[in-house]
Amino acid sequence: MSESNLVNEIKVIVFQLKDEEYGVEVNQVRSIERMQHITRVPRTPDFVKGVINLRGVVTPIIELRNRFGIDEVESNDSTRIIIVAVGDMEVGLIVDAANDVVDIPNDIIEPPPEVVGGIEAEYLRGVAKMEKRLLILLNLAKVLNPKEIKEIKSIEANG
Repeated sequence: MSESNLVNEIKVIVFQLKDEEYGVEVNQVRSIERMQHITRVPRTPDFVKGVINLRGVVTPIIELRNRFGIDEVESNDSTRIIIVAVGDMEVGLIVDAANDVVDIPNDIIEPPPEVVGGIEAEYLRGVAKMEKRLLILLNLAKVLNPKEIKEIKSIEANG
């Protein structure tokens, strides 16, 4: 594959929430974990499930369904926590399933419509139509809102 080819596409991890497929760029993903015990943190926004101790690092966990206003469901064998990094911060995102990794040509990424599946455009980077799939690409910086996450970490630290 030529160098110019690499620049013209992004590699994303595809995951599922309800009936939709979403993508986050591979370079923002640190790991994909099975569901585990989450310690609740008081006085945090509803979409924050709590924190986990992941290899010695306290990591805030966000329930993406709740964040996007989708009804929450019980976790099951396919539920995953995708650990993502934005800036110097790592956060876990609870998703229904992590499906696969795909390369998306930049030229098929369209700006997001105002609302996709009830999710506000500010959380989205764009949408990509691939064969019979519609992938919704997240703008993690907006989804995570670093200000809110820093508050969670400080509440946790001050316990």
